[in-house]
Amino acid sequence: TRWPDVPVTVIDKEPGVARHQSGRNSGVIHSGVYYPPGSAKARLCRRGRELLLDFVRTHDITHDLCGKVVVAVEDHERAGLHAIAERGRANGVDASLVDRAELGRLEPAVRGVEALHVRDAGIVDFVAVAERLATLVRERGGTIRTGETVLGTTERPDGLVVHTTGGDVLADRLVACAGLHSDRLLEAVSGEAPPVSIVPFRGEYHRLRPEARQLCRSLIYPVPDPRFPFLGVHLTRHVSGEVLAGPNAVLAMAREGYTWQDRSLRDLREIATDPGMRSLAAAHWRTGVGEMTRSLSRRAFARALPRMPPGLRVQDLQPYRSGVRAQALYPDGSLADDFVMHRVGRTVHVLNAPSPAATASLAIGAEIAERLVD
Repeated sequence: TRWPDVPVTVIDKEPGVARHQSGRNSGVIHSGVYYPPGSAKARLCRRGRELLLDFVRTHDITHDLCGKVVVAVEDHERAGLHAIAERGRANGVDASLVDRAELGRLEPAVRGVEALHVRDAGIVDFVAVAERLATLVRERGGTIRTGETVLGTTERPDGLVVHTTGGDVLADRLVACAGLHSDRLLEAVSGEAPPVSIVPFRGEYHRLRPEARQLCRSLIYPVPDPRFPFLGVHLTRHVSGEVLAGPNAVLAMAREGYTWQDRSLRDLREIATDPGMRSLAAAHWRTGVGEMTRSLSRRAFARALPRMPPGLRVQDLQPYRSGVRAQALYPDGSLADDFVMHRVGRTVHVLNAPSPAATASLAIGAEIAERLVD
């Protein structure tokens, strides 16, 4: 809205919007409770949440601020839970620690010694959000070009020529937000070696059969392992009324590897030769084996729902679609746990946009716009 007369062209290689990470996530409106105070994640999540809620209310998009509980199942998890509560307070999140009795009132089917009740969390239809944004772009004179792949760019005195499979586009500025292909697009567009490589991790979900949905009233999370940027397998209400269980995090055999059958020799070769991936695998191979076991065994997947809803049975889990997380990895094997943006000339490259990127999307867009103007 600050630059209403600036024409915008969106190029997407898919036939429609939100076909990958934006449309294959759990649909959670994140609160910012987990993120280090002062981090880009914390700042953009809190601001993005406000903007997102304003947007969905204005455009009558289905959402529900149902809240969530982060559950310490055993006493040794209390310290981690209290650390999350402290981060939440520092980030201005509406959340409080509750005892076993209050947890039972909030989620009668859940068992734990203590929990953090996060009232700021909720759910939304992110596909509907993306589709509404696309409609607004068109209504304000912009263009959405789907089914076109960006091949590269050429710098000219009058702007940047973006070469695509559907023809050239002359632009003054370019935002490259390619998710699973962001490192490759940086090299193709700017000719630079990317500072991070993208490693695909498939997040596999199950859904609870209708008779078991009463086991989850809102969102139910375990206390996460601080060594990893994944929140662990959890239960999530969806705006459709379904309850999702997941995701696990298994290395995908392709950047768009949504099933075990999806394989790419190019992607596998890059994963196998990436020095950061070799370091990560050497340090955490046991965790990787556990994730693969949960991927291949529904019984093992059920056991990973940290005993929180003891009434949940293996037969209550039904297959559901998967998503693939574009995890940015540094050469030393460390995981990029915050948003990574990289400016090259006229282009801003978004190289890492993990959760809570969907919640923070409107705030991220505003920050990108400021960088382009600067």
